[in-house]
Amino acid sequence: MTDRAPGGSAEPVALVVRSIHAMADGERQEFATLYHPAARDQENRVQPPTSRVPGPDGFWSTASWLRAAFAGLHYEIHHTMADGDLVAVNSTMCGTHSAPWVVYTAQADIDTVFPATGRTFRASQSHWFRLQDGLICEHWANRDDLGMARQLGWVPPTPLFLIRMAAARHRARRSAPTPGEGRIDVRP
Repeated sequence: MTDRAPGGSAEPVALVVRSIHAMADGERQEFATLYHPAARDQENRVQPPTSRVPGPDGFWSTASWLRAAFAGLHYEIHHTMADGDLVAVNSTMCGTHSAPWVVYTAQADIDTVFPATGRTFRASQSHWFRLQDGLICEHWANRDDLGMARQLGWVPPTPLFLIRMAAARHRARRSAPTPGEGRIDVRP
């Protein structure tokens, strides 16, 4: 693992690496020490409405969403690099698909539900972070979602898996709040 770029500081890298591991197993209070109150996750377009708020609460919601679907969630960090207020991390996300994973529309409605397959996965990811005042203020990523989907049996879907997806989506929509109830405004 590369701790820093030549001339870069190890402190921003250490903060970012802690934030990645916190996604898998960090406590709620730890997120306030990692994320700026105005931090934005540029990757939250398919995440639950509670993940679309700025700051530690949004990132904690993302961690909870991932942990709920993927048992044994953890990240392997391969390379890191810092340049000014920007930190990049090359990693692998690993886990077992143990519970339904709900994906949302841009309007925060339930879009797709992937029922648990019990399969393990290893997905290559690159995460990019911008820091401000010693905290993460912005995150975006490049992920091998297709590779993950293949490992978990989501694609190509079998007819039986499509039926399971439809049933899981129906259950999730039935248990979701009614329009306007408990909904967070996700407009930019």
